[in-house]
Amino acid sequence: MAFWKEFKTFALKGNVMDMAVGVIIGGAFSKIVTSLVNDIIMPPIGFLLGNTDFSKLQINLAKINNIIPGADTQAEPVYWNYGAFIQQCVDFAILAFCVFLMVRLMNKLMKKKAAAPAPAPAPPAPSKEELLLTEIRDLLKQQQGK
Repeated sequence: MAFWKEFKTFALKGNVMDMAVGVIIGGAFSKIVTSLVNDIIMPPIGFLLGNTDFSKLQINLAKINNIIPGADTQAEPVYWNYGAFIQQCVDFAILAFCVFLMVRLMNKLMKKKAAAPAPAPAPPAPSKEELLLTEIRDLLKQQQGK
């Protein structure tokens, strides 16, 4: 039972829960960036490069068999999909840039928090002499008021 109790304590710590939320949001953000690259950024770039669809850019490696003497010419086509790799590199660059911006923002916020002035210390408690003098003053005021 101690194992489960220790696991429960670990799993319910704030850092673990924050990390889980970050992973879930990161997965959703990754899908958004992938769609941004595949559906928004790459089509205009492909259009500018002569109606090129990057996801379909590939080299048929089986054609190399025609160059190599004695190779099987009936081999199944094997494709080197370099267009998909280019799209993944653009995905990575955008995600890395976004993470950089978030870390930069967090660092600025942490610096502001560290640079914030500390709250003023509470005034020191009155000394015994001050308390005694305050009592004497209050007693004198009471006597004068009679």
